[in-house]
Amino acid sequence: MHSSDMIIRAIRSVIGDQDVSLHDPTFAGNEWTYVKEAIDTGWVSTAGKFVNEFEVRLQEFTGATRAIAVANGTAALHVALMLAGVERDTEVIMPALSFAATAAAAAYIGAIPHFADSEHATLGMDPDKLGEHLTNVAERREGGTYNRLTGRRIAAVVPMHTFGHPVRMDELCAVCDAWDLVIVEDSAESLGSYYKGTHTGRFGKLGVLSFNGNKTITTGGGGAILTDDETLGNLAKHITTTAKQPHRWEYFHDRVGYNYRMPNLNAALGCAQMEQLPGLLQKKRSLASRYIEAFAEMPDIRFATEPENCESNYWLNAILLDRADSSMRETVLEQTNAAGVMTRPVWTLMSRLPMYADAPRMDLTVATDIEARLINIPSGAGLAQ
Repeated sequence: MHSSDMIIRAIRSVIGDQDVSLHDPTFAGNEWTYVKEAIDTGWVSTAGKFVNEFEVRLQEFTGATRAIAVANGTAALHVALMLAGVERDTEVIMPALSFAATAAAAAYIGAIPHFADSEHATLGMDPDKLGEHLTNVAERREGGTYNRLTGRRIAAVVPMHTFGHPVRMDELCAVCDAWDLVIVEDSAESLGSYYKGTHTGRFGKLGVLSFNGNKTITTGGGGAILTDDETLGNLAKHITTTAKQPHRWEYFHDRVGYNYRMPNLNAALGCAQMEQLPGLLQKKRSLASRYIEAFAEMPDIRFATEPENCESNYWLNAILLDRADSSMRETVLEQTNAAGVMTRPVWTLMSRLPMYADAPRMDLTVATDIEARLINIPSGAGLAQ
């Protein structure tokens, strides 16, 4: 196993000698101009021209028919799951290896996460293993697909494109079609990623994006719902703006809605970031290429590269140690951070979190292996320089 010093030297050969965080935002365009315009005009909250403009830019970039800007990615996923038919006491299949928001959005509805294993090639949900698992535990009944062991309806499948690397969507769609399961894509990390030429977030009924401060582009906080269904798009916008009926002065709400709309200030920042997105993606690919070269001579380290038939945004770069050894991983994390190179482990598997201790799950051998081996390394687009 290579020492932490060798890993630090490899990273330093790419990013130089400065202390560096994991993923700083890049502001090099019209951010201040657009935010100042929002302030100067007084349109700083959930109304204003930048919200609609940001949505249009997202539609044009991703190819989605509709993009609905909201307060954050978790809010986007919460509403997307509701619109996909997830209800209280149903199950939502999702990877155990994901950020906690994936499960939290289902829990908000009163649904139960059902954890799936990942695969090494994509770091995301394994479609083949999911198909085998459903054969073992699921059955078709009137009204949908049910978990024979719990008696609950399985309402949706939520793949998450880990660090921007797309899941094998053809195979996953085939499994979900066979079981008549709705797909809601957690594309929070994959703006600018493509599977066989189609942007992530467009393979399921709905998809979601995140624009948190550490994402490829940022609106400070923020997220978006993507869909090619115009009716669902209209409903998503209605629900996320408190379900208020349009009127010049009356306040009439026709259903329970959510105050999830993105403020104009955030959208102004997002519009400026969208103008730079192609360049940011190019820089991140350049950075990843340099990492690939730096780690190429280390046979005991694997740099996570984009899967076959995919174009990844390389949101967060990652290396995997040659074997699952949590103590070794902790040593590397401690020494790299002490040297001024911020590194982070992957998330604790959601299946090991206390609130999901009793949630259904398949065998999670690969996800457990990845959790013990993976380390994220500095990834901001500015490091490409």
